[in-house]
Amino acid sequence: MGREITVNLLNGPKEERKVGIWSRLKDENKKLWVVAGPAILARFSIFGIIVVTQAFIGHIGSTELAAFALTTTVLLRLAMGIVLGMASALETLCGQAFGAGQKHMLGVYLQRSWVVLSACALILLPLFIFAVPILRLLGQENSIASMAGTISLCLIPIIFSFVFYLTFQMYLQAQSKNIIIACFAVITLPLHIFLCWLVVSKLSLGLLGAMSMFALSVWIPNFGLFAFVSCGGCPDTWKGISLKAFTDLCPVIRLSLSSGAMICLEFWYNSVLVLLTGHMKDSEISIDALSICLNINVWELMICFGLLAAAGVRVANELGAGSAKGAKFSVIVVAATSLFIGSVLFLMFLLLRGNIAYFFTKSQDVIAAVDDLSPLLAFSILLNSIQPVLSGNMGRNADWHCCSNPRSYLDHLENRLGQTVN
Repeated sequence: MGREITVNLLNGPKEERKVGIWSRLKDENKKLWVVAGPAILARFSIFGIIVVTQAFIGHIGSTELAAFALTTTVLLRLAMGIVLGMASALETLCGQAFGAGQKHMLGVYLQRSWVVLSACALILLPLFIFAVPILRLLGQENSIASMAGTISLCLIPIIFSFVFYLTFQMYLQAQSKNIIIACFAVITLPLHIFLCWLVVSKLSLGLLGAMSMFALSVWIPNFGLFAFVSCGGCPDTWKGISLKAFTDLCPVIRLSLSSGAMICLEFWYNSVLVLLTGHMKDSEISIDALSICLNINVWELMICFGLLAAAGVRVANELGAGSAKGAKFSVIVVAATSLFIGSVLFLMFLLLRGNIAYFFTKSQDVIAAVDDLSPLLAFSILLNSIQPVLSGNMGRNADWHCCSNPRSYLDHLENRLGQTVN
């Protein structure tokens, strides 16, 4: 999610000295995980809320699972692409202000972003309010579209929660305080699991209960982050609510729009894939199986994104210290670490195959479809483990995914179910 914290992980100017390879590896891994650890925990936990919600909804019914997958992958991802892209403008503004010593402006920029992104979220509301006719117009089955209409209304508070969460993230990253983000995210995930278990399994509140806990859980980190910021956690950059938040909005809007355009494609390619799957016969099974695989794939990507953030920090630190060889060594260590994690997960999913689907559903048809897709899922995870780190630019990632993963998943679904895309 954009540039991560730029902290000086080097202890003074770099001296040329001969050090054993194992000592260098140990030292580099220590510096790497200072940044990668919090970044991975934050991403993994927040996306985990979506995965856990999907798992509980999947055990309610196949139609509910398909509707949840459709709304989160198409509508929520569409909105998130826009909101995240526009929020990344705050990263630039806060980074420049912090570097220039204008620390008091960070709080003002944060509040201006709240105004701009909240207005953007309001503009996106018709997508969620009129989800049923929109999805029917796009050719989705009536039963799934009707259920998706109920779920889409529950997603409205979630969109606004991400407005504040993403901007808090950019604001704190500029001050090298992303460990705070990770702490609140890690606390929220097990709490969300407990709440979903309570309302769905014990109180039998069904779909609305699960969606209510989804909305509550994504707001919990916001309450914690706001309390941290406003109660003295950022004394140099937060001076309280300011009327300046409503002035000079045009530069923020222009930068937000340009930033949003660059990121949207990364979020939207899976949306197109799920929409195409909705045109298949027995689309309920197809969407269920595909969404399970995609969410597992994206969940694993959260690890890679955290390592990507660490790679950027380490390379910048080494180049800033005038050590090109050190930067090259950092890239090698990050790439090897990511590949090792990807290889372990690759073997795990090859062995688990369709058994992983039991976490999401009780439908034997969906489990069989996931079992058939699992080799492709495993290879996707293996390839994704190394490409983001080496690319250094997730925008280029979207092109590769658009050409390979979507077509492969659709081909497998067609072969497995003996169907063709209408």
